[in-house]
Amino acid sequence: MLNLTVLSDIALGTPRAQLSGILSASIAPVIVISGVALLLLTMTNRYSRVTDLTRDMLRDLENAGDPLRGEKLSQQVGIIYRRARILRRAILFASLCILFVTLTVLSLFAGQVLGMGLDYFSVPCFGLSLFALLASLYSFMRDVGISLAALELETEPVRQRAGFASGHVRAERPAAAPEFASDLLPDP
Repeated sequence: MLNLTVLSDIALGTPRAQLSGILSASIAPVIVISGVALLLLTMTNRYSRVTDLTRDMLRDLENAGDPLRGEKLSQQVGIIYRRARILRRAILFASLCILFVTLTVLSLFAGQVLGMGLDYFSVPCFGLSLFALLASLYSFMRDVGISLAALELETEPVRQRAGFASGHVRAERPAAAPEFASDLLPDP
């Protein structure tokens, strides 16, 4: 097994062209890390909002005097808890994506510095990172879809009074549009 001094001696003696190759090979994975980090920030913000909302709803549920209101809050808490679990899964997969990309970059670096072909390790790691990203995005999209269910439950009475269908606005038929701009002018 190589110790750190041998590894640093090898790295310091690496020609510039080889270091350029290392950096070039690492650009795509590093860009993936940046993009996933932004997604991860969004997901953790949503997760924080969901947990705060759950705590607020549980407090409201304890103080709810109306049984109908209590039932709606219970349904919403169930939906929000489901969202929290899905967001947690999305965060886990995004973190795994970053881990696999990091392993990819490290294997590319080690392969270039040590002069070994570590493609058998770096290529599967990058593939796993993309699958983890796919799973994370799928979970995130599920959360976005489920968030509408809680909103529909909360806004149901208002939507019914206003004449909205389940998520669809009832459109009134517009009046006939004038064919020419001169039709808009009053008759003399």
